[in-house]
Amino acid sequence: MSSPVLEIRNLCVDYGVGATAVRAVRDVDLTLHRGQVLGLAGESGSGKSTLAYGLTRLLPPPGVVTGGQVIYHPPAGVPVDVLAMTPAQLRRFRWAETAVVFQGAMNSLNPVHRISTQLLDVLKAHRPTSTAVGRRERAREVLRLVGIPADRLDAYPHQLSGGMRQRVMIAMALLLEPQLVIMDEPTTALDVVMQRQILGELAQLRQRLEFAVLFITHDLSLLVEFSDHIAIMYGGRVVEQAASDRLYQQALHPYTEGLLQSFPALRGPRRTLTGIPGSPPDLRAMPTGCAFHPRCPYALDVCRSRLPPLGRPADSHAGRTVACWLHPTAEPATGTRP
Repeated sequence: MSSPVLEIRNLCVDYGVGATAVRAVRDVDLTLHRGQVLGLAGESGSGKSTLAYGLTRLLPPPGVVTGGQVIYHPPAGVPVDVLAMTPAQLRRFRWAETAVVFQGAMNSLNPVHRISTQLLDVLKAHRPTSTAVGRRERAREVLRLVGIPADRLDAYPHQLSGGMRQRVMIAMALLLEPQLVIMDEPTTALDVVMQRQILGELAQLRQRLEFAVLFITHDLSLLVEFSDHIAIMYGGRVVEQAASDRLYQQALHPYTEGLLQSFPALRGPRRTLTGIPGSPPDLRAMPTGCAFHPRCPYALDVCRSRLPPLGRPADSHAGRTVACWLHPTAEPATGTRP
């Protein structure tokens, strides 16, 4: 396995402070390796976007990172904790080392400025010694990388289709050749054909430029095909991690199983889509024990009282972890499936 580019250790994020604070991300541990696509899946409200904004220190108030570390490993140099960076260090880190394609990226472009202005501003800020000719040529180059003709550089956002605006945002993220690209629901507003086209181009770019991707979505079917490794979040915690093919073939956590049963297979016999009953938990009043037990068809007595640890099951492959008493890692669960 390649060397790590980002290590998230025991990250905790709250909204608010004091007794009324809401814990949105709870002790998350993730490692992203160079050139890898790590998918992060879960229902709305599971903490995916909060995790992304927390690790890049882009959380708007009242969001607060209350614990943990985010260790970035540069290609050459000493690893550094992003949460301990000074404002000047953080400014250099963003876009140059880690870029973000935000949720709702089609509406992230400024409608009153040309595409060229918005791309060139990034280059001016991070490469002040570059020439105007060099900056414009780099902007043309990244547009061609994402399949947009260079003659559209001076267009306004409203003159581009939704898919082209999405590609412009991806091009902006790749301008400075970052080591890590965080994509937060980048294809949600696009039709299925455009999703497939953009993800195919992104996969080719990742192989050519060798950057890592943290791909966040609620659509697990996209991640199974596009990601190398998948982490499932529920109630602010990671409840399962595995290689994408192993996760698809055999989900261990009942929540992951429910997500996989929520979308139809493209091939094979027809099957009934079951989905997951109930709603995600209220983060202000989390259930005791396992947060998923009120919706779980396999809940045991221990699930209602004790939080399962995230760890590797004894009979599982390396790199796979799960937090479920049906697959105990530290101590056995009591009871049997109903």
